[in-house]
Amino acid sequence: MEPHQVFKRRHFNTPESFTLITTNYIIVALGLAVTTSHHKIHWFFWVILGLLAVYNVFSLRRNWTEYDKAGIIAYIIGTAGLSLLFLIF
Repeated sequence: MEPHQVFKRRHFNTPESFTLITTNYIIVALGLAVTTSHHKIHWFFWVILGLLAVYNVFSLRRNWTEYDKAGIIAYIIGTAGLSLLFLIF
């Protein structure tokens, strides 16, 4: 293989939408596990959700060029699924 061909190859990593959705699910699951009791949710859980929302906004603005239509749809479906899981638990 010629040396200049090595630098022309591209490697496509994990999409940012998948990473963001996975991060959201992990943070919400850990937050629920740590801050809930049998009858109520501790106020710190809402702080965690607020910080997660701020992180999502900055992450979306920073990587906006990497989001195509499918990535945005996946993010919306992931967020809706996360909301449904929160209501179920």
